[in-house]
Amino acid sequence: MAFFKFNKEIKTEDLKLSDYNQIWTKFCFLDETGSLNNPNDPFFTVGILKLSQPYYLTSKIDYERRKRGFYDEMKFNKLSKNNLDFAKFAIGALIDARSTYFYSYSVDKEGDYFKREFSGDPWKAYEKLTLRLLKEAVLAPKEILVLIADYVPAPKGIRYEVSVKREINRSIGRLALAGVCRFDSRSNDLLQLVDIVIGSISYDLKLSCHILDNGSKYKKSLLDYLKTNLGTSSFMNGFRNRNFNIFVDKDMKQRLPLNLNEKGPST
Repeated sequence: MAFFKFNKEIKTEDLKLSDYNQIWTKFCFLDETGSLNNPNDPFFTVGILKLSQPYYLTSKIDYERRKRGFYDEMKFNKLSKNNLDFAKFAIGALIDARSTYFYSYSVDKEGDYFKREFSGDPWKAYEKLTLRLLKEAVLAPKEILVLIADYVPAPKGIRYEVSVKREINRSIGRLALAGVCRFDSRSNDLLQLVDIVIGSISYDLKLSCHILDNGSKYKKSLLDYLKTNLGTSSFMNGFRNRNFNIFVDKDMKQRLPLNLNEKGPST
């Protein structure tokens, strides 16, 4: 039996708590890659995985963990021959899952957009890119999200959870985000899954811009697996299909070799 029943006769602003079966609640899992304060890591990517029933994807990954006796954290920067196959399994499970949506945004911290929009402030960028992705993720008028984000130690005075919830609801003009909570990603497989996806995307951008001298064969293998399953040869121009929406800021193209710096699809 379906729990969500869409009735276009009931306006979103007229919904009551008793209309729970008219409200589509979804969970979002957010992670980031690219050190906010490391000048040697020029790219910053934020990714969000949205799904209504995390149980199905989580249980599939958990069953495979127990079947293989694999209990390590999935972390793109820690890929090795011991965990590569499981990372591929997790990405394959995501691509095969129904009613899941993935959004990401990558920026060049040395680019004009980053400096202009965020005044070079990485914490402001983290918050604003979260808001931008959430606005993309809120698709249905009667949809309410719950955001689970990776915990990132923040300077005193940064109120990420409070600011994001207040701003997204204010800008949309309704209750679109019920709450925000940050967890250590080691405690949650879906946060780890976002990590290996955005890690792959960022790695592809670095390879394209020749930032990496010698890439890891394990990271390249996972990246190739993701691109093959999505049907793309590169993420530099962004990528979009029914379930994935990957944004890449155009400033990143300024780093490309001249013969590759050609205009691609809008990002």
